[in-house]
Amino acid sequence: MHAARARRSRQDSRAAATVILGPVTRRTLSLLSAAAAGYLVGTTPSARLIAQLKTGGSIDLSSAGSGNPGALNALRLLGRRAGVVVVVADVGKGIAACVLGRRLAGDSGAHLSGVAAVAGHCYPLWTGFRGGKGVATSFGQCLYTFPVFAPVDAAVAVAVGRRPGVRRPALASVAASSTAWLLASVLWWRRGGPNLWGPRPTAALPLANAATVAIIASRAARRSQRERPDEFGPRQ
Repeated sequence: MHAARARRSRQDSRAAATVILGPVTRRTLSLLSAAAAGYLVGTTPSARLIAQLKTGGSIDLSSAGSGNPGALNALRLLGRRAGVVVVVADVGKGIAACVLGRRLAGDSGAHLSGVAAVAGHCYPLWTGFRGGKGVATSFGQCLYTFPVFAPVDAAVAVAVGRRPGVRRPALASVAASSTAWLLASVLWWRRGGPNLWGPRPTAALPLANAATVAIIASRAARRSQRERPDEFGPRQ
């Protein structure tokens, strides 16, 4: 009798643990799935694919020009149209990752997947973690998760980048727009501001934006240590 009671007690304990841990485990798995999906989307080598299609492989953006597989290098080496296509593709990666992440894990999944897409763009596993700067992909993240601020983000970047006398316009542009993006996301979270089609502003918004900015900054720091010319370098 005592053995039967002990067995029932153990079964009851397992059932209780399943009830408590089941939703937690499912939530964790859904968030991990969102992060993995976002990273894979971010690693799509859009600039390399476009260069391959346009030149038949005669130009490798990873070794030609600035060595950055991104829109500015594509613009300089492949022409204006190719540069625009690369920008659209990279922005699209950020949007697609957030959409997929939201489907897999809700609003938090959208934020997490957007950050992961930028990480995948900057540090793709398939090319030895040598990718682009992540700026266009992060704008795609902003368009989906913080759409109300996206026009302001673009305006700040353009205004600072075109300001006369700025020695490193690309770097200054990214720094200014990133700072504004972070400050605005904190403000929207604290005040519960409207966000169009984006997720309801929570602490996840500034946290995700801060993580993305950190990834872009780390990528810029790595490139600044190289001797070859860089889009983040001084105005010529």
